Parts: sequence; structure tokens; C-alpha cells
Amino acid sequence: MLITRRLEFDAGHRIPDHRSQCRHLHGHRYVIEVSLSGNIIDKAGDAANGMVMDFSLVKDLAKAHLVDAWDHAFLAFAGDRAVIDFLDSLPDHKTVVLDRVPTAENLARIAFDRLNEVYRDTYGNHLRLERVRLYETPNCWADAVRPTGTD
Repeated sequence: MLITRRLEFDAGHRIPDHRSQCRHLHGHRYVIEVSLSGNIIDKAGDAANGMVMDFSLVKDLAKAHLVDAWDHAFLAFAGDRAVIDFLDSLPDHKTVVLDRVPTAENLARIAFDRLNEVYRDTYGNHLRLERVRLYETPNCWADAVRPTGTD
């Protein structure tokens, strides 16, 4: 069975080497979808009976381990010194420094890597993260998927 929970957050970024508008500081209303696979729980009396995982717990874990850190933050590449130095000059600015350029593709991969262990076998039902889909706009997204043959 495959289940998916959708969350939204706002963040700024820039793509420093881009040849178009994306090289400028700007923001997005990001949408992230977390897709999990697992067996349906069949335990009478268990609060998760009939579920792969409670959707509210999927949300809570994604928020605690990723979304709350990125929401209303500026996602900056560590090599983008001009932007990082500027943001450091702003008192209490919420800046997340990343080891790669904050493209939709890289953000989806970072999110997958951070959340992968968070969901693994939470209920003992072979639960695992299968995909993180990150929408940068309603028409543009990137999917980070579990490589074939990996647990």
C-alpha cells in the first residue's frame, strides 16, 4: 500500500548561477508530498488499525524533522557567500545553509535523505519512505525516489 501526505511551506532562495530570473532573491509557496509504503495494520483495538500510518503522524514527523526548519526561511547555498553574508547581517534572520544549490531537485533529495530514517518501520509494518515530491510552483516539481533495490 502507498500513502501520501501533503504539506505546504513558504521559503526564499536563489539559484546563483542561473542565467534568468531565478538568480535573484525570490520565494515560493512550496508543497511537499511524502509518500510511504507499508503493510496495512491489522490489529483490533489499535488506533492505527486499517492504516499504513496515521496521516496526522506523517504530518507531525515531516514538520518536526524538515518543514518547520524550512518554513519562512531563506534556503541558501553555502557557496553563495554574498547572500549568506548579507543574511548574517540581519538580526535573527532565519537562514538555512545547504551544501548544494537550492533547486527543486536538490531540495527534494535533501528532504528525502532527512526523512528516510524518520519513517522507517515506525509501526513494525515494513513502513518506508518511497518518494518525496517537492512542488516549487503548481506546474513545476521534482521527485526524489527510493533507488531500486534499497531498503
